[in-house]
Amino acid sequence: MSFSACFDYVLLAYHAVVQQITSSVYHHLALSHLSLPPRTVFPGPWEEYIKAPANKSYIRPSRTWHVEGPVSGPSAVLDCSEGNQSTTIEPGGLVIFEFSENIAGRACFDISSTSGSKTQLALAYSESSKFAGHLPDATTDRQARDLPLYLRIQAKGITCVRPDFVRGAFKYLTVYIPEYPPQTKDLWSETIPSPSSEILDAHSDPSQKHFSLHDESSHKKARSISISSLYINCTAFPSNPNPRAYTGYFSSSSLLLNRIWYSGAYTLQLTTINPAEGSALIDYNRRVNHNHSPQGSWYSNFTVANGTAITTDGAKRDRMAYPGDMAIAVPGIAVSTYDMVAVRTALDSLFIRQYADGALPYAGPPMGYGGEFSDTYHLHTLLGVWNYVLFTNDVPWLQSHWSAYLKAFEYSLAKIDLTGLFHVTSSHDWLRPGMTGHNVEATSIMYQVVQYTIRIARDILNDPYAMEEIPRWRSISERMERGINILWCEDKGLFSDNIGRRGCGGSAQTLPQDGNSWALLSGIVFNNNTRRQQISTNLRKRWTRYGAPAPEFPNVISPFASSFELLAHCAAGNHDAAVELMELMWGYMLDGEGFTNSTCVEGYRIDGDIQYPAYWSSARNSHAHGWSTGPTMVLLTKILGITLETPLGRMWTIEPHLTRWLRNVRGGFATGLGRFEVVLRRMKIEGLGRVEVLDIETPRGSRGTIVFGGAGRLVKGGKSRFVKFVNGTTRVEKVALRWMDEEMEADDEWETPEVEERVVGVVDWKALEENYVIEPQGMTM
Repeated sequence: MSFSACFDYVLLAYHAVVQQITSSVYHHLALSHLSLPPRTVFPGPWEEYIKAPANKSYIRPSRTWHVEGPVSGPSAVLDCSEGNQSTTIEPGGLVIFEFSENIAGRACFDISSTSGSKTQLALAYSESSKFAGHLPDATTDRQARDLPLYLRIQAKGITCVRPDFVRGAFKYLTVYIPEYPPQTKDLWSETIPSPSSEILDAHSDPSQKHFSLHDESSHKKARSISISSLYINCTAFPSNPNPRAYTGYFSSSSLLLNRIWYSGAYTLQLTTINPAEGSALIDYNRRVNHNHSPQGSWYSNFTVANGTAITTDGAKRDRMAYPGDMAIAVPGIAVSTYDMVAVRTALDSLFIRQYADGALPYAGPPMGYGGEFSDTYHLHTLLGVWNYVLFTNDVPWLQSHWSAYLKAFEYSLAKIDLTGLFHVTSSHDWLRPGMTGHNVEATSIMYQVVQYTIRIARDILNDPYAMEEIPRWRSISERMERGINILWCEDKGLFSDNIGRRGCGGSAQTLPQDGNSWALLSGIVFNNNTRRQQISTNLRKRWTRYGAPAPEFPNVISPFASSFELLAHCAAGNHDAAVELMELMWGYMLDGEGFTNSTCVEGYRIDGDIQYPAYWSSARNSHAHGWSTGPTMVLLTKILGITLETPLGRMWTIEPHLTRWLRNVRGGFATGLGRFEVVLRRMKIEGLGRVEVLDIETPRGSRGTIVFGGAGRLVKGGKSRFVKFVNGTTRVEKVALRWMDEEMEADDEWETPEVEERVVGVVDWKALEENYVIEPQGMTM
């Protein structure tokens, strides 16, 4: 039959050389999560989007953002090539420096002259331009802003902030000299000597330091300081000396989507830290280290785990392992930098504090000493185990934790009662209210945990004891499939939050974003396609101009809950909605006023303001939070559709989706088995019309299923091309080496659809006041 005959789809496959797949020295990759590569695995023009610096030990500001008072040559420190020029700050003078990206680390100053000994520079850090000034933004919920850090300058040479005072994230650094600086007994800096200077004694305990604002009474007037250079020694992402050596990549016809992917990857780098530089929660630290640090002070020297690197919730705060954040962060790390050692360290920090009854702590140290617990975060820890093992095949680690895992699993399994729903006994979740009783989110998460536990026991460990329990586990999961119907609100087309007042028709009826998203992505409603489509459609209808609201947490737009919504739309087959939400919401997070334009924020208000309604102080919002990086994982695993079915991807499924928003898209990631790469383009073939061309590469020795334009097709690892025609009747035909690139041309007739206009969300100010969570510092995310 002629190929000009009418047909919808023709599937063309071959296992020959595919020009579109990137070649590199890592083509036959020997990657290990214990040994990261020195260079990027997928070199290409997309590397221009990488935010991580080429030299992390020497990051200079990009411009002078603001100057006030007696300051001369404020821009001199930006360019060392200007010879002996310096920035001179007199008492009362202030300079705010802006960096190209949100960064982290120790500030260092090359002092060319000082008019007196023991002169002090005051430093204030801020992620957002909204809080750039004399006071830093906030790491605490005890007061609106942190206190400035005073850096004593005693001699010429390079003086750096002590390692204890690493600032986890900032884009703006304010440097000023108070006219009447505070009198302090302790030294807060260490000096790298020039030939004429001496090393200062910098060994005092930072938890005993006294911070204060300046007080003119009985203080001597300050002296001027000249600074020839300023740079930041970044201490984040310690696992790889080359922070730009990504093991994954993404590129598409949407420049905004490209920026979003790399902002997520970079956020995950900033939130990966040296465990000895953890926990900005001074009050919680005090329970362990008995510090006397005053209110408003901050430091980053609490050891939160054993190891060399750990993934944490936030870069600025809280700088410790939170399992909820890991539900989004772990797959994102796996497909971008493969820093899985940092993931393992975080999991270890949770399991080492497991309680006697099997419950796991709400977060890692300094939590876990006071019985802190969350039902949902406990489950997220178990999901973290699945994701870690899936991407690393670290079976020895899994075996060493298997008994503890099963104890934790059975602890939660016992909370599925006769209703078939999970009965929550802890109100702690992601600070949203109403986490109690028979809850839809907890039930759905538990359902997914059961499925993964069965796969671990049967397919990975082949544990005879555990396999004897599988029939019981399956019976409970079937009970959950039936039980969740209790929470379905037929007139709303969504699940309610709980049984009772937040249930269907209740006095406080709540149709949660998190719970409905989890009902889709967990598969608990897999056998009801109509309901799946209803949920996806009704979630999308609620979007506002700045993103998807979370009704379970009034006034909040949560990138955490919205990351689960991205997965939910994909689970319902609505990949168009997933990409649309990424550009709507994460695009605003990049380009909106007061954001960093480089990292993913913890949350914000429904009207677009940068305040996260969980905190009364807008300055406390974390602008680099791992739980907000959903697109980095979703774009590769759901839009490009690369799914690992077994550890390392020995078996896999690839089901890509261009969606209505993209002309072309490509990307991939590597595991210890090799490279997974997908390239999907809209093209035209003369006489045949418009086509979608799919090129894939998977590791040799693997095998998997390609789902593209019809039923799945089993293929061996290697390189393949598939061409899908989009006009006529349906036909599938295999023709080896039929069309090469020179026989096709780009589809220049395709146009990006118009974006729907949406209204701005309206703030409920009364509910906003009621939602502030002011409890022991650290009960955050």
